[in-house]
Amino acid sequence: MQVKELTLTPEEAFRPELFESVLYQRLGLQPGGSVFVRPVKRSIDARAKKVVVRVVCEIIPADSKPERYRPEYVDVRNSRRVIIVGSGPAGLFAALRLIELGIKPIIVERGSDVRKRRRDLAAINKYHIVNPESNYCFGEGGAGTYSDGKLYTRSKKRGDVYRILEILVAHGAREDIRYDAHPHIGTNKLPALVEALRNTILQAGGEIYFDTKVVDILISAGKAIGVKLATGEPITGEAVVLATGHSARDMYELLHRKKILIEAKPFAIGVRIEHPQELIDRIQYHCHTTRDPNLPASSYSLVHQATVNGIQRGVFSFCMCPGGFIVPAATAPGEVVVNGMSPSRRDSKFANSGIVVAVAQPDFTTYASAGPLSGMYFQAEIERQACMLAGNTQTAPAQRMVDFLNGKVSDTLNESSYQPGLASIDLQAVLPAFISDALKQGLKNFGIKMKGYLTNEAQLVGVESRTSSPVRIPRTALLQHPQVNGLYPCGEGAGYAGGIVSAAMDGERCAEAVCKAMNIIPKTVLLSDIPVK
Repeated sequence: MQVKELTLTPEEAFRPELFESVLYQRLGLQPGGSVFVRPVKRSIDARAKKVVVRVVCEIIPADSKPERYRPEYVDVRNSRRVIIVGSGPAGLFAALRLIELGIKPIIVERGSDVRKRRRDLAAINKYHIVNPESNYCFGEGGAGTYSDGKLYTRSKKRGDVYRILEILVAHGAREDIRYDAHPHIGTNKLPALVEALRNTILQAGGEIYFDTKVVDILISAGKAIGVKLATGEPITGEAVVLATGHSARDMYELLHRKKILIEAKPFAIGVRIEHPQELIDRIQYHCHTTRDPNLPASSYSLVHQATVNGIQRGVFSFCMCPGGFIVPAATAPGEVVVNGMSPSRRDSKFANSGIVVAVAQPDFTTYASAGPLSGMYFQAEIERQACMLAGNTQTAPAQRMVDFLNGKVSDTLNESSYQPGLASIDLQAVLPAFISDALKQGLKNFGIKMKGYLTNEAQLVGVESRTSSPVRIPRTALLQHPQVNGLYPCGEGAGYAGGIVSAAMDGERCAEAVCKAMNIIPKTVLLSDIPVK
């Protein structure tokens, strides 16, 4: 096998009808000949004035061409049972891996399936009605289904990234997620993909219950043996995988009441910043007007170390959504939370990104009596303040960027992608002073790094507060809770992941840990036994 890097024009790299033939042509090879060309990484290089695309390819003998990955899902209808709480990427991929290992998963999801869930999202956007059980965070597919679908992760040590992408492709995702440097599916494509994952689980004999809330974890002789539903009905199994996502506050409170060990952890809070996409394109692609039509909407990644009251704090961009929309991500009435998403074409005229400030346990002293829940209550108070100041609906507080730096309430606001509407508010009245001060330092620095970024054409929309879980549920090297055997904290809600792919990998790891604890000898090699490169 040989590895070659090619430099292509945007048209050659991003027009599907040209891409494959150009690779063979540039390498002096014939399609269908003695070798096969497989792209393994495609990335945009915009460092020079002329934007190019770099493509790394593997040249493989045709008789060694790898076949498309197809996991083997066995029939588990009559197999031993494991309960999974939550059907986000951690829960879904834990279920798929359990099936591969011959174990029957039973998924319990408080929210609705992806189709029914759309009505709950419409109610938030149009009528400002928040269903606390089914919303942008809760429901089939988890928070990522309707808030973007980016698949980029740095968590390579957690598992096999390529395997996760292959499973997604096998269930309907585009082929190019295998090799794009920052793979993305899009909120308009993800629901069908999530349905396909669900159908695989059901066809193999797994069970999934929607609109079904867990209110207790059943423990016998120090071991988790199932869950109790809001109806009072118990569902039992040989283990419980807890994959509830980063916003299931009632689950953290349940664990705390039951004296099951949990810990406060650092997270980040800030705002969503929305620019015209054309402005970001001009900055990133060095173009005077609109970008090359073959290039995707441009993105950015920014970081700065601010110093506030002698303490250094990271200020950084988070979940940048080119060609996207800002969405209401509250999980209860009386709070305002914003997040970002992009459709697969990334064709909105807006670019938005979270710009957030790191917060840690010393910042939660007001809620110190809450112990491990102190960060969660600190987070919730900011969300309630945002809601109250903006009118006690899902209208979000907003301020133009330069006005924010100058401490001036904006006379008018820019057009926005945020459907419930914006209210002109001084965001310093919403955010704690240390967060506002750090944001100001960060924005000034970002304006130096990206000339044109710091402008009143952009505005801040608050609050971006669900960057990650404010609570960690500890676990041992065997991935079980240190106090409760058979309880497997998993994914973002447990504090062990930070996105779709890393949560999916963590779900697979937990499934394998369950398999080992049940003394099941699988037909397939366990991924956790393969050394990570």
